[in-house]
Amino acid sequence: MRATVDVIMPLIVMCGIPSSGKTTRTNEIKKHLELMKKIVVVVGDHVMNLDKNSVYADSKKEVGVRGDLRSAVLREISKDSVVILDSLNYIKGFRYELFCGIKSAQTPHCVVHCDVSQEDASKWNSLRPENERYSQDVFDALVMRFEPPIGKNRWDKPLFSLKKDDELNGDEIHSALFEKRPPARNMSTVSQPLSSTNFLYELDKITQEIVTTIIKAQKTSLPGEEITVPGAKDKISLTRHLSPGELQRHRRQFISYTKLHPVDDVTTIPNMFVQYLGNSIK
Repeated sequence: MRATVDVIMPLIVMCGIPSSGKTTRTNEIKKHLELMKKIVVVVGDHVMNLDKNSVYADSKKEVGVRGDLRSAVLREISKDSVVILDSLNYIKGFRYELFCGIKSAQTPHCVVHCDVSQEDASKWNSLRPENERYSQDVFDALVMRFEPPIGKNRWDKPLFSLKKDDELNGDEIHSALFEKRPPARNMSTVSQPLSSTNFLYELDKITQEIVTTIIKAQKTSLPGEEITVPGAKDKISLTRHLSPGELQRHRRQFISYTKLHPVDDVTTIPNMFVQYLGNSIK
């Protein structure tokens, strides 16, 4: 038998289209882990008492809710608890942000994908009480925008996919959380003390320069062309032109995240921002 590794707050990220059984599976996992004497904390839409139709029909509200969910997960970091994020988590960029957070905290995580057909999910949605049901427009839009997890992506693995009638293998999930080493830190995720206003100045300046570069490059480039940005090793390839407002929104999100996870080498910021944009923009 493998020795149990001492870890800090394992995280389970639930994932799936609306009404695909995420909360049901969350409760199954919670029950299994509690039988193994683990403390389990659930963070999610229902815990925050969200009006789902209002939130997911408004992109600005949705961005705010994702930020609240991410912050709630990071606040629950401890050496004693398993945290389950019971939400759609349908955007790969958001799952990447969560991965960066757990990498900084040096804790394992896994993704549980409720891999249910649209037809079954729609049927289950129609059986919900009216005040808990997704409207058809919101349901269809979320299904269309869903970015399924891919096991080869480091932020999506280990990945457990559960079909409609699959039995939960709680032992495998337990093993992934408690018998594996956490992901190694790197310069983009090691938290450092935010010791001076100079870091914030450089963060603001560098990201604004990159946004300005992208805006200018888009005037003469075609979608899909690689754009070189100052200070970054990686290039960015955009599948569509982005408005200045959308770029500034992603910039603000990156700045908010980096304030929580600052780095001591500001020369890494350009590449971090390029990677963030690449994972956040479809």
